Amino acid sequence: MSADGGRGTPSMEGPVCPVPKTDHPRVQLSHGGGGRLTQRLVEEVFLPAFSNPMLEARHDGAVFEVGGARLAFTTDAHVVSPLFFPGGDIGSLAVYGTVNDLAMCGARPLYLSAAFILEEGLPIADLKRVAASMSGAARRAGVQLVTGDTKVVGRGKGDGLFISTSGIGVIEHRLTVAPSSIRPGDAVILSGDVGRHGMAVMAVREGLSFESSIESDAAPLNGVVEALLGAGIGVRVLRDLTRGGLATCLVELAEARGVRIDFDEELVPVREDVEGACEMLGFDPLYVANEGRLVAVVPHEQAEAAVAAMRARPESSDARVIGRVGPEGRPSVVLRSSIGASRLVDMLSGEQLPRIC
Repeated sequence: MSADGGRGTPSMEGPVCPVPKTDHPRVQLSHGGGGRLTQRLVEEVFLPAFSNPMLEARHDGAVFEVGGARLAFTTDAHVVSPLFFPGGDIGSLAVYGTVNDLAMCGARPLYLSAAFILEEGLPIADLKRVAASMSGAARRAGVQLVTGDTKVVGRGKGDGLFISTSGIGVIEHRLTVAPSSIRPGDAVILSGDVGRHGMAVMAVREGLSFESSIESDAAPLNGVVEALLGAGIGVRVLRDLTRGGLATCLVELAEARGVRIDFDEELVPVREDVEGACEMLGFDPLYVANEGRLVAVVPHEQAEAAVAAMRARPESSDARVIGRVGPEGRPSVVLRSSIGASRLVDMLSGEQLPRIC
């Protein structure tokens, strides 16, 4: 810390970069960014209050048995701004987000619920458009929305529309698809290009235009998971890339299992227009949100078959192995850059793109 208490003035020993503040007495926007502050919120507030084995698994949903059937249950909230963006809207996002969380548990999604928080003054035409989008997304994902709730808040209290969805699915295999199943030597597979959703939303929000239209990658991933399981792949863990992007996902997996994960920057696909937008706006595509991409960790000897199964699906036609799981011990994620250097990858301490999903 600098001599004046961290305000940025150089000390007598030279300039010092202050450590980002993480001990906030009030909720910050960055607590919702999916990075270190989100992790602290979970560890310091929610886990102590609601501690139980299913919650402590820190998966995308809870897995449990009822009457001999293995089920997965999850819930999600959606606060994207603007409500409509190239490639999707808050309605389809709400459906796909919950469907994908169930799929990451290795489940076949079945039923959803939806709670709508409407701000006074929201155009009914916009609400009808969102409802129609949700209906189409549910059909595409093969699920039904079977129950819900509606509340209205005053003007200026709800930013138009918030949607919270929950879902339940059935697990029809005996695999334990969870971070605890990861083994040293496993292959790390990415389902496709990264960064499109975040840049699509950002472009509309800021009124930016590029040479080509950047559309969100929002899509249901349950078909990709069914293809992996149908091919007999012994999937270790699945994780969809949402807030915090690919980098945060890999850090979460490494820390949950206590392993090192190595991956190669040259193997991570980023569309040229997305890369250009990120460079112009100062974002790292490895941390930009996605809504239709996943990471699958599978046994090394099944990596080729897993990639082939994923490429047979349109949502993951560009799937590829991007890295491997290293030894157990101090958890870390190491990126081999395009120039051949290696560097540690960590979660962001703040919020890169707020209100993105």
